[in-house]
Amino acid sequence: MRPLRTVAIAVIFLNLAGCQLSEEVEQPMAKIIPRKLEKHGHVRTDNYYWLRERENPEVLAHLEAENQHTASMMAHTEGLQEKLFHEFQTRIKQTDISVPYKKDGHYYYTRTEEGRQYPIYCRKKSSLDAAEQVMVDVNRVAEGHNFCSVRPPQVSPGEDIMAYGVDTAGRRFYTLHFKNLSSGKMLDDVIPEVTGNLAWANDNRTLFYTKQDPETLRSYRIYRHRLGDDPAADELVYEETDETFSSTVFKTKSKKYILIASFQTLTTEYRILDAERPEGKFQVFQPRQRDHEYHVDHYRGDFYIRTNSDAKNFRLMKTPVATTGREHWRDLIPHRDDVFLRDFEIFKDQLVVVERKEGLLQIRILPWSGGGEHYLAFDEPAYVAYPTDNHDFDTPLVRYTYSSMTTPKSVYDYNMATREKKLLKREEVLGGFESANYRTERIHATASDGVQVPISLVYRKGFKKDGTNPLLLYGYGSYGASMDAGFNPYRVSLLDRGFVYAIAHIRGGQELGRRWYEDGKLLKKKNTFNDFIACAEHLVGEKYADPNRVFAMGGSAGGLLMGAVMNMRPDLFHGVVAKVPWVDVVTTMLDDDIPLTTSEYDEWGNPNDKTYYDYMLSYSPYDQVEARAYPNLLVTTGLHDSQVQYWEPAKWVAKLRALRTDTNRLLLKTEMEAGHGGVSGRDKRYQETAFDYAFLLDLAGMGE
Repeated sequence: MRPLRTVAIAVIFLNLAGCQLSEEVEQPMAKIIPRKLEKHGHVRTDNYYWLRERENPEVLAHLEAENQHTASMMAHTEGLQEKLFHEFQTRIKQTDISVPYKKDGHYYYTRTEEGRQYPIYCRKKSSLDAAEQVMVDVNRVAEGHNFCSVRPPQVSPGEDIMAYGVDTAGRRFYTLHFKNLSSGKMLDDVIPEVTGNLAWANDNRTLFYTKQDPETLRSYRIYRHRLGDDPAADELVYEETDETFSSTVFKTKSKKYILIASFQTLTTEYRILDAERPEGKFQVFQPRQRDHEYHVDHYRGDFYIRTNSDAKNFRLMKTPVATTGREHWRDLIPHRDDVFLRDFEIFKDQLVVVERKEGLLQIRILPWSGGGEHYLAFDEPAYVAYPTDNHDFDTPLVRYTYSSMTTPKSVYDYNMATREKKLLKREEVLGGFESANYRTERIHATASDGVQVPISLVYRKGFKKDGTNPLLLYGYGSYGASMDAGFNPYRVSLLDRGFVYAIAHIRGGQELGRRWYEDGKLLKKKNTFNDFIACAEHLVGEKYADPNRVFAMGGSAGGLLMGAVMNMRPDLFHGVVAKVPWVDVVTTMLDDDIPLTTSEYDEWGNPNDKTYYDYMLSYSPYDQVEARAYPNLLVTTGLHDSQVQYWEPAKWVAKLRALRTDTNRLLLKTEMEAGHGGVSGRDKRYQETAFDYAFLLDLAGMGE
């Protein structure tokens, strides 16, 4: 490994850049190799482009040096990290079991055991009193590996063959394995380098699976495999040739059809196949049309379609199986300007619809008979609720999950006929936790253009709005992903130490419907950043937060948010945690050989168009780094990240080191064995979170 440069050399170099450096610890330095990047007659100089060379020993040495520097700078918090780790271990129940759900003739569940890092997937036949059958113990699969991710097992229609995917690198390339659940023996069939997405045909022998492009990681090929056949000879049944689209395969709830979905930001297209005839050819359901998104499910003689055709917030339609063309679709639930139709679930006697109104999820029950329509009641001002594990048609019960920022994850069965609900399980939070000791609120900030932006927040009872409490503000704001106000057991460690935790429901998400999303993308992307800043300012102005102890956190596209607001308002934040941040927007979007590029032109814009190039350049965190003071910053990444390549945060930190004029902490932590989702194994996740929290608490003067 390349040794760290001496402090003297580092000081000389950074002083030449107009920076100041604490002499208490050596800091790694990335060598400067200028590279000219030209587009639309505009020339950018990238001094750290060489950090893309994943196999270059100097790159690996630089990342290791950054890790050593980070460890050195955080060494004084090791006691706090250990204390936090212990809190997580003792607060989160180590030996636990999920609520079993019934599918066909078995009850399925997952359990964990104290001292073991991974889940165990199990089932029981016919009754919960039956003997347990372990389908796959991920702890055994993970033996000998520093990283392990297992896709949940998918059981064949005959309930005797199980398929599951294993990734031991972190780049989300899975190897499919098959097990005979009757004999307990593994099958010879092994299918490497797949997404883990699959669907079984009804013959109990045929399945369809998805492969991704090895360079861009775009899932684009669907293959048919028959058990016992050589996977190398599997037939390619569909290839998505449009590089802006990805594909997946799944089965309808009715088990009658296998569907291939092709999708990109603005458009979807489905192909259907009778699950009883797996050797047949997939037929297009409704040809793709620009700006038309739809989702299909099946019940009895009809297909049900959630569509945005002439319906910005989506509507629900249906059509007979024999006539799938758009001209045959008929309204079931019409479009509404103030309600976003998010999802639907079909039962024999009821239709269940998930909607968003005023930013909050609602579950609506509509009997097919036409009478007794109603909504489930949720009492808290901010929460998350959604149907889950509903595999049977012929039942009056809908199962749903509920949580809030003060209420742990709770699973209910709701009788849609009698309107009675039964709590099946509430996540047990140990260590003296009581929901009554915390309070949640939903408030609004006024953005720079006058728009009201929702904020969900939580704090410990006894909190006073006197402007003395530290604040952690979380945000994402991209892809129409809504950040709902659910429970997080880790967060208790911050709340009990006096932190206020808040989620900024900024534009770019979809909390307030489709327009909320559209007003935070493309040439309106800066609304996302302005909204987040407005939320931070509002929380300070209303004395929820100490103006000198405001912290921000976001990951992936939320890391882009962190970089942008740091450049726009570095004075507003005392510290920032940017996890796997996407920060080199222009360079990445100009490179169609890496993931998240061509398929995302409709999210960010195509920089080959000068209008979008100029706009992206104006907010790209890496490009907008200047010689100025920045907040304390912790940046995390994974060497094998398949979505945001490690070099983006590495380059960003290197450029910040060269140009910043402050002496604040600037830390880069690279997990050398992990990908975009971070480390695997729950103890490692506890350690990762303890490290992040120790960074924040130490800066807040709560280092203990």
